[in-house]
Amino acid sequence: MNPLTSLIAASIAFVGSHFAMSHPLRPALVERLGRFGFMALYTLVSFLTLGWMIAAFVATPAGDLPSTGLAGWIVATLLTLPAAILLGGSFAGNPAFPQPGADRLATGKTPRGVFRVTRHPMMWGVALWAVAHIVLWWDWRSVIFAAALLILALVGSHLQDCKKRALMGDAWAKWEARTSYWPRWGALFRVGIVWWLVGLALWLAFTYAHIHAGGIPAGIWRWV
Repeated sequence: MNPLTSLIAASIAFVGSHFAMSHPLRPALVERLGRFGFMALYTLVSFLTLGWMIAAFVATPAGDLPSTGLAGWIVATLLTLPAAILLGGSFAGNPAFPQPGADRLATGKTPRGVFRVTRHPMMWGVALWAVAHIVLWWDWRSVIFAAALLILALVGSHLQDCKKRALMGDAWAKWEARTSYWPRWGALFRVGIVWWLVGLALWLAFTYAHIHAGGIPAGIWRWV
């Protein structure tokens, strides 16, 4: 199997296993393995398929598409800043996380921070990151890898709503009524200075790490 074909297969396995284990297979697996056994299996499969994706990505030739040049880099740089803000803020008080008191958070919580933008800030952060890499049109490996994560993020968000509605009932329905699946981009300016600073720090760190991980300067480091 050539590296590009392997990357496609790994991407299908990664996304497909997430959807299958999170939804149609979840009840039977939880019943058979228990909650912790299911989470262990889910984590193992996720890491194995992601590792396969990364290995195939590294083995696939780089720079085999024409690239969108300077315009693409500007768009990608602008997209990844809100992606970092959404991602950073998604870890604070997220009722979608499997945690004690999630029902209470969803029922009584007034949307704050990045949840003013969308109830799926982590997923939309990943989606923006994916779009930024597709926009660059640098190589097929990046397009395939990013497209897999884009599908996982956006379709996964919708499926998560369906799952949480079934598991949490009225609590999730009330959270849905106060939040939005589709981002309200104007609310990005009302998430609070803390999350802008966290997002900016993440953005600078991730784009700087890109130099060492991929050998390609990204973000403002491309012009500094």
